[in-house]
Amino acid sequence: MLILNSGGTFNKRYNEISGELEVPFDNLAIDTILKNYNDNFNIAGVVYKDSLEMDINDRKMLTNIIMESEEDTFIVVHGTDTMDETAEFFDAIFDDRKIILVGAMKPFEIDKIESSFNLGMAIGFANSQNDDGIYICMSGFVQPWDKIKKNRVIGKFEVVE
Repeated sequence: MLILNSGGTFNKRYNEISGELEVPFDNLAIDTILKNYNDNFNIAGVVYKDSLEMDINDRKMLTNIIMESEEDTFIVVHGTDTMDETAEFFDAIFDDRKIILVGAMKPFEIDKIESSFNLGMAIGFANSQNDDGIYICMSGFVQPWDKIKKNRVIGKFEVVE
């Protein structure tokens, strides 16, 4: 299993100088969560952006890493605003890998529980699911990417038909 970090709210931290939440160029949130596991995970920091800033080149970069990897299971930490766009992009390319996109509605720095729960749930799903496909893990659900959507009104992901 390879965990790819592309940034998003999950990773954001408060910058005391600018007074803004920023996506840092590190894997601190993921590393902090995973130090509690009794397993070693391969982690690669890739994009480090808010998902609203992600573009086709960022998605191609993630795709190339997945294509070139010897792994067949991937967890992509991703911002929630365009998670579905990246999932749809992956779906058009991959049918022989298991890719789970996961994020958080609040930064790990602010709410350690949500990020930790979502990442742990994604890892558990990756370890127990045998079927390849593109999945989204958010708000207590893990579903094929086109069966779960962000409800911006209530600030949660919901299963859709």
